[in-house]
Amino acid sequence: MIKLIPAALLAATVALAGCQMTQTERSVVGGLAGAAGGLAVANLFGANTNWKIIGTVAGAAAGTLLAQNTATGRCAYARGDGTYYEAACP
Repeated sequence: MIKLIPAALLAATVALAGCQMTQTERSVVGGLAGAAGGLAVANLFGANTNWKIIGTVAGAAAGTLLAQNTATGRCAYARGDGTYYEAACP
């Protein structure tokens, strides 16, 4: 429980800071957070160096796209036939 409190405070700080960021800053932070997450997952699975690099790059790309998506307030939804459409996020 004691370890959970600092993590919750950090998450709240990052969430509040996200409200004050420009689009570029949001993309950079999203990319860095995604890269860190991709590397953490690769390490968790004991991947070799090549897979760690791929996981880091993929995480950075996903984090950047997610950060840009939250700025527009629009989400992509799958139609089921391989195509997507955009609509307001719930």
